Order: sequence, then C-alpha cells, then structure tokens
Amino acid sequence: MGFSNPLTKENDSKSSHFKITRFEMSERSSLMNLPATLTLALGLLVGCSRAPDPAATASGAKPPAKIKLGFLVKQPEEPWFQFEWKGADRAAAQSGFEVIKLGVPDGEKVIAAIDNLAALGAKGFVICTPDVRLGPAIMRKAHSAGLKVITVDDQFVGPDNRFMTDVPYLGMSASKIGESVGVALWTELQRRRWPIAETGVCVVTFAELDTARHRTDGAIAALAAAGFPANRIFKTPQKTTDVPGSFDAANILLTQHPEVKRWLICALNDTGVLGAVRATEGRGIPAEHVIGIGINGTDCIDELRKAKPTGFHGSMLVSAPGEGFRTTEMLYRWVKDGTPPPLDTRTTGIFITRENFEQVLKQEGILP
Repeated sequence: MGFSNPLTKENDSKSSHFKITRFEMSERSSLMNLPATLTLALGLLVGCSRAPDPAATASGAKPPAKIKLGFLVKQPEEPWFQFEWKGADRAAAQSGFEVIKLGVPDGEKVIAAIDNLAALGAKGFVICTPDVRLGPAIMRKAHSAGLKVITVDDQFVGPDNRFMTDVPYLGMSASKIGESVGVALWTELQRRRWPIAETGVCVVTFAELDTARHRTDGAIAALAAAGFPANRIFKTPQKTTDVPGSFDAANILLTQHPEVKRWLICALNDTGVLGAVRATEGRGIPAEHVIGIGINGTDCIDELRKAKPTGFHGSMLVSAPGEGFRTTEMLYRWVKDGTPPPLDTRTTGIFITRENFEQVLKQEGILP
C-alpha cells in the first residue's frame, strides 16, 4: 500500500513553481532586450546599404559627369577657328571638361546652337559671332537658358553701336597689331630700298567690323607716322571677308592706279592680304614688287611653304590655339569655381615670315 509523502508533494509543487517562474523571467528578459536587438539589426542593415568605400570599389565606381561647354565659331572651315578649337580641346583634356564645337555662320544658327547646348546640359559657351550686332539677342537667349558667355575675336556691339563691355571678351588689341603691320611694311620697304614715288599702299578694308577698321587704321597711322605720303595710301572695301572678296576689292584698286609699280598690302587678316596678292599676280606685277603682311598667321601657312616666294611676305601671328585654350579655361573656372573672368583680355602678335614661321608655329602648338 503506498502512501504519499506530504513533504515530497510540497517539494514537487515548489519545483514546478520554480520552473514556471524561471521561464517567465526568461521571457520577460527577452522582451526587455527586444529594442536593443532591433537596434542592432537595423544598424547592420544600414551598414550594409551604406555607399561603398570609393577606394575599395574604384574600378567599378561611376565617375562624375564632366562639365560641358560650347565653342561656337562663325567660319568653322577656316584654319584660324580650327586652331582655336584645338586649343579648347587641349584645355578640356588638361582640366577634365567636355567641349561641344559648333559652326554658326548666321544668326539663325547661333540661336539654334544655344538651344542645342542647353538641351545637352552645357553650362556656357565661347563664341565668335557671325555678326557683332547679334550681341543683345545672344545674351538674352543665353540668360534664358542659364548659360555663361565669353566672346572671342569679335566683341559684341549693343543697340547704341558701342561695345558691350559687360560681356567678358578676349581678343587682340586691334589698333596695336595694325600698327605693328604698318611698322613691318615700312621696315621691309626700307630694306628693299624702294622708291616712294613708285610705291602705293593697298588697304583692303571692311568698315562694318570695328575690329577690322581698327586694324587697318592702325597700319595706316603707323605708315603715315613713319613718313609715307598719305596721298599714296589707298583704301578699297571688300564685300566679304574672304579671299574672293579681297581679290575683287584689290583688283578694282589696281585698275584705278596703273601708275603704281610697287605695292604694300595690308588688310583685316591673312585672307584679305592673300586675295590682294592674287590680284597683283593677275595683273602681272612681279612678286618682288609686292610686300603683303597679314594678321592671324594661320591662314598663310601653305603660302609661306611655297617653293617660290610670292608677294605675301609675312603675318602678325596671334595664337589661335592660345586664345582657344585661355577662353575655355576661363569659362570652365567660372562655371566650376564661380570665378568670373576679366571683362577685357588682350593678346599681342608675333611677326612671322618664310624664315621663321615653322619654328614659331611649332612653339605655339599649331604645327606638330
């Protein structure tokens, strides 16, 4: 016959109660620690989703988008502007931005190009405008598109026919470079010992462009100051600023003055002088009776390389690659760092002839 020990029952009851109590305490402890557990888990998730260390994933990281800048020129087929573009490309490669190069031969294409640049995400542009009087319209369009503007070569003209000095400009000092041409013409005339009585000056002009007028007026002033008779300095206007336009203008002048046996020639640029030289050749004037000196130094390379010298004696080189480099670099710093460029920057010329042009152009990066 069995019997139960009251002590045993009591002990079992206490043991059971102890087990339940310990379980409850364990549950409570787990519940109390839940916020800490969730915090740790969330921390791990955030850590996993955090951007990876660039140094650890350099090979797979996407580089930041390059700043885009436009470079618009009025005559993209001309060597001068092609060399400006080369200079802009060199600046882009050095500083890490992108250049969008566009030809804009007329006002309609300028406006379309600005729209195009804005659509492509450009932040600004350098421009040599096809017409300086387009300045106000170009600036209105640029401002509406949020684009910064620097002008090169030809400065904008406002509705009052004055230069728009509030738009950053880089170009040559037109009057001074014209004076340099006049001095060089006089120096070569003296070296050749030409008689003044047989000599005339053919000045191919383009008065519609202020830069052109300042250049040719500077040459005339320098020749007059040197002692060349004013009544033997002849102006002839060209209708277009290219070789055919200059050829036609010079041909008219040569027809009007058959008594002149020797000619000094100056113009807006190289192509203006080249057209006039071609006109002298067409009239049968010997090359040794012609001294033509241009401006720019890039449109005359083939002429200076000719085995037989022509009447094109030399040019005042203005570094087109240098201008392209400096304008785009200034624009880039303006966009990237907020550093505005000077409102007026002027460059000077280097006199080149058949004897030194190869060396000088190589130093300037124009020739390889």
